[in-house]
Amino acid sequence: MKRRLPDLTLRARLTVLVVAAVAVAVVAVSLTSWLVTQASLYRQFDAQLQAYAQVAAKSASPADALATLRSADRDGRSTDPDHGIGLTVQFLDAAGAPTGTAGEVSAFPVGAPARQVAAGAISVGSEVDKIGSDRYRVWIAARPDGGAVQVARDSEGVEHTLADLGLWELLVGFAGVLVAALIGRAVAKTALRPVDTLTAAAGEVARTQALAAEITVKGRGELAKLAESFNEMLAALATSRDEQRRLVEDAGHELRTPLASLRNNIELLIHAQTRSGLPSDDHARLLADLDTQSAELTDLVGELVELATGDRSPEGVEDVELDDLVRTAVDRARPHAPGIGFDLSAEASVVRGRPAALERAVLNILGNAAKWSPAGGTVTVTLTAEPGEAHLVVTDEGPGIPDTDLPHVFERFYRAASARSLPGSGLGLAIVQQVVAQHHGRVTASNGECGGARFELTLPCAAPVRGS
Repeated sequence: MKRRLPDLTLRARLTVLVVAAVAVAVVAVSLTSWLVTQASLYRQFDAQLQAYAQVAAKSASPADALATLRSADRDGRSTDPDHGIGLTVQFLDAAGAPTGTAGEVSAFPVGAPARQVAAGAISVGSEVDKIGSDRYRVWIAARPDGGAVQVARDSEGVEHTLADLGLWELLVGFAGVLVAALIGRAVAKTALRPVDTLTAAAGEVARTQALAAEITVKGRGELAKLAESFNEMLAALATSRDEQRRLVEDAGHELRTPLASLRNNIELLIHAQTRSGLPSDDHARLLADLDTQSAELTDLVGELVELATGDRSPEGVEDVELDDLVRTAVDRARPHAPGIGFDLSAEASVVRGRPAALERAVLNILGNAAKWSPAGGTVTVTLTAEPGEAHLVVTDEGPGIPDTDLPHVFERFYRAASARSLPGSGLGLAIVQQVVAQHHGRVTASNGECGGARFELTLPCAAPVRGS
């Protein structure tokens, strides 16, 4: 089976395309030059025959006409020994019948143009006749005393010249295509050298898993941009893998403590049950600890899954009425903070995003504020809409965030010294930042003017607010 062009390598395809382009150009140029040369040669040939016919028309006989023409050839073009060879002169009467012939051919066909000139219908005419294997071009002129004269000449010389020209053009064209193939292959090899470098680099990365490799970028063309994109991809993959490794290491570190505590309590219960048993109060306390630890472990695993899969969430993107979402989040937060009040003020606003992820982020902010608020304190929630942006501000009446902790509050597993005795995994605010970033927004943490922490979420609006 013949190999098709799409099955060839890119280098081979470029070479074939270059060769094809050169071949088309060579054929077009050669054919055009050959046709132009053919037209020029036959035009000169016919012009000379026409002049011969005018001279022969004034002669008394075909023999005298032929002698006159050959004499004129010798006098005018003595450097061309073949000039005048192959001439034939034939006289016709008014009916178009031959009355005499002299020259290379004993009898010459009389065509329609010759009969029309002999009859006086037209003054001159021309035709092409084939006698045997020779092709003759004929020019006919009217004679002064009636009838016509045919002057014919074998066009073999012109045909040989055109054949030689065609052969040379074919040879030169073939050589040009061959040279083009060699040059095209060299050009393709040079042009695709960056692709070979990228291929080798990709193979090296696949073999060694070393994402720190970098391609040297040269120039500013498309292949240079491809190399830059490849480097950016490697950098993004390296960053992603580092973050994944750090998440796994941090998760393993954070899971070790609750798992150890859970295991110790379970072992204590098993040991007490196999021996004398525990007092009912201690038994109930251990069970309550196990319940609390299992709940914290479940929350921690859920938040880890949220962080790990947040970028690949199957939830669809849609227009979200952020004010309704914030109201729902506040209603859900109230049962978990029975001693805390929530003061809500929400303006109508619409954002484009994933509703469940946005609600999770708002709940994490509210839960953090409620956790730090004193008993009887109030968490203030304010949603305002501005042209193009929606701002959600959540403040509490707690102790605020120490200046040394402010730069780190959104880091994974980061917990301030004052928070280590409180429940939590240190992932809630990291999830908030991830969700907000995925929605092309921003979140900041600061301390309020009257104390307490202040968190502000800014999200781009998807449409004008309702009622505006």
